Amino acid sequence: MGNRTEEDYNFVFKVVLIGESGVGKTNLLSRFTRNEFSHDSRTTIGVEFSTRTVMLGTAAIKAQIWDTAGLERYRAITSAYYRGAVGALLVFDLTKHQTYAVVERWLKELYDHAEATIVVMLVGNKSDLHQAREVPTEEARMFAENNGLLFLETSALDSTNVELAFETVLKEIFTKVSKQRQNSTRTNAITLGSAQAGQEPGAGQKRACCISL
Repeated sequence: MGNRTEEDYNFVFKVVLIGESGVGKTNLLSRFTRNEFSHDSRTTIGVEFSTRTVMLGTAAIKAQIWDTAGLERYRAITSAYYRGAVGALLVFDLTKHQTYAVVERWLKELYDHAEATIVVMLVGNKSDLHQAREVPTEEARMFAENNGLLFLETSALDSTNVELAFETVLKEIFTKVSKQRQNSTRTNAITLGSAQAGQEPGAGQKRACCISL
């Protein structure tokens, strides 16, 4: 996948980053969208987002990635931002078991506010801190499998699997969207991206993935 001009895209996919404060969500976002890492990143207040346009085959995908605050006092603000998301990275800190212990609660909150068909990846971040690990890889992998989630371990610090994590989620979303469009075409239903217009977008029109998968 390569980068494209931000204005030149076929689909928009909203992806949310969720998980406890301090697990590295903001650095994962900045590493993927700007290839930057900050050792002194401040706690996110409310919601921030960045975008990156990538290629999946011949389709240009604009990933609109929302970084939701992990602190409890912002929870009411951020819950509304789950709506319309077609993908999520549920992040925990491999060196702090407490951030993994609450993953199930985050998953429930996500499903309370998003569609059940949302693509979710469980992400164990800070894999570079080998000596400080508190969450075994197989334990997290088993949880992901039992809950129908994708799973990867990442390091925003040294970039390990950061690209792969986002790319895997985007590819899974794109596969679902493509299947839905094919089914819609066969049944003469409204196709993805033209729900408001009521017609298939013409050449040059942008398709935004803003409806349920």
